[in-house]
Amino acid sequence: MSAGAVAVLLWWLSCCGSALWRYYINSSDYSILSIRNWIQLEYEGKSFLSWNVSENCEVQHPNSPITKLHCVSPGFHAIQPNVRNQTQEEERYLKVGDSHVCFLWYFTSLNNFENLTQTVTIWVYDPESSSKEELEWYAQKPSLNSKILTNLLNTLGQYPHIGTIVKRITYKSSDLSSEGTWTVTVPMSSDDVVKEIRGTTVAFQDCFVANRKFILTHPLRIFTLGQGELPLTVPAGKPMLTAAGICVVTYSLVVTEDETFITYDAFLTWTRIRVPPGIMTDAERHNISGVAAFEGALIFITNGSLYLKTTKSFRKLGMEDSAPETGVLGISRRKWCKLRYLFKNSRRRSVMAVWTKSEVYLGYPTYKYAKVLDVPKLKAMLNFSKNDQVEMQYATYTWHSMELAVLISYCSLCTTTKIILLLLYNEDSPKWILQNLQLEVPVDRTLTAYFLYAAPPDVILWDAHSVYYFYKNFTISGILTAESGEINLSKLSAGSKIHSVNTGETGSVLVKMENSVIFYFMSDVTNAIKLPTWVNTTVKTALFMNQFTQFYMLYYSDQYGPQPHSYPLDLEVQSTSYKAQLRCPYVAFQHNIFSQFYTIDKGERLTFWTQLVYPENTGLNIAVEYYGPKIVTWTQEVSYEIASGFSTKSMLTTFFQEANYELADNYFKLQKKNMGLMLVQFRPSESSNMCPISKKVFEISVGCDVDTHIKVKGFGKTGCYHHDFSYVINKEFLRAKPPEDLKIRYDVEEYGCPQRLEFDMPFQPVIELFDEKGFVKIMDANFILWEIHGRDDYTFNSTMKQNGCINEAQTFKSMIEQNKDLPLDEVWGPHNYRTCFSYAIGKPGDLSQPYEIINSTNRNHLLWPMDHSGMYVFRVRVLDPNFSFCNLTTIFAIETFGVIPRPSFYLVAALLFVLMLTFISVLVLSYFWYAKIYRQFIFEPLHKPPSKRKKN
Repeated sequence: MSAGAVAVLLWWLSCCGSALWRYYINSSDYSILSIRNWIQLEYEGKSFLSWNVSENCEVQHPNSPITKLHCVSPGFHAIQPNVRNQTQEEERYLKVGDSHVCFLWYFTSLNNFENLTQTVTIWVYDPESSSKEELEWYAQKPSLNSKILTNLLNTLGQYPHIGTIVKRITYKSSDLSSEGTWTVTVPMSSDDVVKEIRGTTVAFQDCFVANRKFILTHPLRIFTLGQGELPLTVPAGKPMLTAAGICVVTYSLVVTEDETFITYDAFLTWTRIRVPPGIMTDAERHNISGVAAFEGALIFITNGSLYLKTTKSFRKLGMEDSAPETGVLGISRRKWCKLRYLFKNSRRRSVMAVWTKSEVYLGYPTYKYAKVLDVPKLKAMLNFSKNDQVEMQYATYTWHSMELAVLISYCSLCTTTKIILLLLYNEDSPKWILQNLQLEVPVDRTLTAYFLYAAPPDVILWDAHSVYYFYKNFTISGILTAESGEINLSKLSAGSKIHSVNTGETGSVLVKMENSVIFYFMSDVTNAIKLPTWVNTTVKTALFMNQFTQFYMLYYSDQYGPQPHSYPLDLEVQSTSYKAQLRCPYVAFQHNIFSQFYTIDKGERLTFWTQLVYPENTGLNIAVEYYGPKIVTWTQEVSYEIASGFSTKSMLTTFFQEANYELADNYFKLQKKNMGLMLVQFRPSESSNMCPISKKVFEISVGCDVDTHIKVKGFGKTGCYHHDFSYVINKEFLRAKPPEDLKIRYDVEEYGCPQRLEFDMPFQPVIELFDEKGFVKIMDANFILWEIHGRDDYTFNSTMKQNGCINEAQTFKSMIEQNKDLPLDEVWGPHNYRTCFSYAIGKPGDLSQPYEIINSTNRNHLLWPMDHSGMYVFRVRVLDPNFSFCNLTTIFAIETFGVIPRPSFYLVAALLFVLMLTFISVLVLSYFWYAKIYRQFIFEPLHKPPSKRKKN
């Protein structure tokens, strides 16, 4: 909605509420607020007289409750309405910048299902001179002003591209079209959804285009409204229930007293969620107490039962799903978008937790459940007596990808108070561990928990009135305090209760009350600041995040339905902090940690740069903290610089693993010991609510990355000169010497295209290493290969002695003898590799044997038999135990040709017999022929005498 439409809506909703005032700019991105922008001021109430503003600002109509403001100089500017009855309205200190970044990127997307890509159409717009469609984000093409601006910037060299935040992949744009737009084609993604439009550094009229982070995911399954379906609501008088996707935050749900609404674009558009009649009673439909949103599925809690709604069905979950049928108190799913570790692990992972007073269940993607904790097990684990009353209070996932936290309460007499404890459960090593958290609360108190953005667990608990914090792995605890020293936030909010807690990845935490009062604090900070009133207390609101990962407020009324509006959180925090004279202890905290997830394999190193700028002589430093198994070591290089009253501390931190897996007694046990997930965070040693960012947290997974694989250079599965076929291997050429020949069916899809080589051409495979981004390098580690069907009629061109062996090297023949009970694929690998270059390992032997280990530098090649051709299918395995946690293997095939097949003995004998028979036959026939001629010459003269003539 436009600012004017929202003003009318809020005016209508506020009715007889108290007075307040707000401000807007044309863009939802308040980061571009500068001396260039016009700021709209709006007073809501009947006592308005005039606007009182800083001398460097000018108001168009000072006596109008709705007007525009323009400030000619940067800085904090005081703004306050003058009102009647000698009351004083809230004063804000609005920060106006002088940045030259004032244009924004606009984009639309189109799904291409035929090749699973998305076409993103991009142009530049100026919020001060753009169309209503662009400002309200439903434009499908640029306005005239935006088209002209885009063409001008293109002429000056502007060329946008889209970069992904997680995988750091860049996609280039096409040339500018006649419509004044660029297009970028990106693949559909579910684990790399946060993207950013970036451009070249080009200015027009001293204005640059701001980079724009946004969310773009694969198309979600859409819920539709069926004929005759009935609404789902919360009980009358209850606050709205909300739910949102963990990665696709624009996928959100709100349950009100009238309807349930769902959106896929941060409530720019929405639809109602209703259910078929006959499944729920009217009482159940109007008593929704919990909700969770998944892709293509919603789960509701009503009257202690679970109901599952998908895009195709609606049903109650129960015994057939191993789910609790009654008594369900709540449902929780992960709060942080941390799917990379889940995607890269083949084990089944839970997606939700469900609890009753006596049990905790984990739910899985198939919406099947498994009980992981109950009260009898809990009492036995914690040595509680049988008479102690123990109940499950709340369950939630932590910032750690694999951890679940459960709040439990116990008491003996249970008259006035109960004790709250917290247990952590790790799905990788399924066991429950009691944490150093203990809180005494009244017996009727219900607590909710949220784990904040941190490596060592930072958790906050809250009831209806107060927030309890436990920082730095539960070593620092207390009750959140407001500026006035009050710990009961309801007393500062006209008696309103806490409605929701929202967090961001900068470490910010927003505590929203039911009457829309908001308290703000940063993680690791123990006091909160109350932000200026933005919405009248009579308006029903909820906090969500939009496609630009910025907070917005959702207003709801039964007449207009849900309506989103941007909320300038940073400006409100800066105004309050400036007024209270709060300062950040440092000037800047910078780093090059761009991802939330990193993988370390054997031999790899991760290096990060961090820098802290702070006033001289304040003694700050950069703290490095971790959580989880210490499976990596790190070193630090620190440099200092002092200039102009500021100190700059720069630090290079390198993470690596020191374990040596060669000659390990138990290779697999040592690998398992040194694999796992470790959380790491960098933070300044001091922070405050005024700091823009308090820490940077990320995961380091030590182990095999499922996307790591190898290929033999020059081999593929396309372009084969023939497809699947069969061939026969002579039994003489097989290692096991079977009684019959072996017939093989060649599968191109499995083995790839065979490469044809002449029999006298030696061959050395070149092994290429790949990861999820593509080619990494030519692998230089040792590897072995063997013919998977058992052929052994090939050899190698170099001997053990030629390769420098001191003792006899391992061969397949020797390894088969040592592992007679194992199949050929398992007899030799990195787990039992022993080098031949040490006097202490192995024993002297025949070093004239062929050396069967290959690497990129030893020039060891395969040699083929000279007397016959054949088809060879080889499997390659990396042998170096210190190269990778992965079992790196691949397959390639060679077909030799150019040799005349060796004839059999019977064929040669038969040929010789035929030749000899032919020769003898010719001799005999020649004898009789010449004998005939000879006899003719004996009995007949060579010349007859001439006959005498007869006389007359």
